[in-house]
Amino acid sequence: MPAVNLRHIEIFHAVMTAGNLTEAAQMLHTSQPTVSRELARFEKVLGLKLFERTRGRLHPTVQGLRLFEEVQRSWYGLDRIVSAAESLREFRQGELSIVCLPVFSQSFLPTLLQPFLARYPEVSLTIVPQESPLLEEWLSAQRHDLGLTETLTTPAGTERTELLTLDEVCVLPAGHRLASKAMLTPADFHGKITLACRRPTAIDSCWTRCLPNIR
Repeated sequence: MPAVNLRHIEIFHAVMTAGNLTEAAQMLHTSQPTVSRELARFEKVLGLKLFERTRGRLHPTVQGLRLFEEVQRSWYGLDRIVSAAESLREFRQGELSIVCLPVFSQSFLPTLLQPFLARYPEVSLTIVPQESPLLEEWLSAQRHDLGLTETLTTPAGTERTELLTLDEVCVLPAGHRLASKAMLTPADFHGKITLACRRPTAIDSCWTRCLPNIR
């Protein structure tokens, strides 16, 4: 048997639903002769007589009615597939998982994502706090859709987009001799005890290279 294409099924469904060729053609945004021709081809491909043609009108045969029952079952499934595809394309529903450094999970990301959730209320959003390097390992393992980190490298199997660049800040006692300088360099800290927040991040590695005496 030659392959049946989806267009034939669509035309058959439209004719059975509309009850006549004219309305079926309007439903499909095509001409009545086209619907009539393709319907005849569909019958020829199947080797079945789906309609009795009497005085220009179509009357479904027993075979046509039974076939329509099967088409209806598949049609509902097809509608669900199309609806699901539209929802995915328009992001109307689904799940979004974001892993980020703990400092971003408390207020920065929840505040930033409020407009997104207002626009897509059916999307289930999860924010997972995690430190590096486990954060990057989870991204490489495809455990999350998005990640927000300070790393300067791209984890394997992901794409990286730089969102912003921030200046480092040095906190000094009032009246300290370095407080009057507009910009500080690593040379300003050589031979001095320096305190920093130690976390296994790219920034921490940079500080360690620049300031060996860092604590």
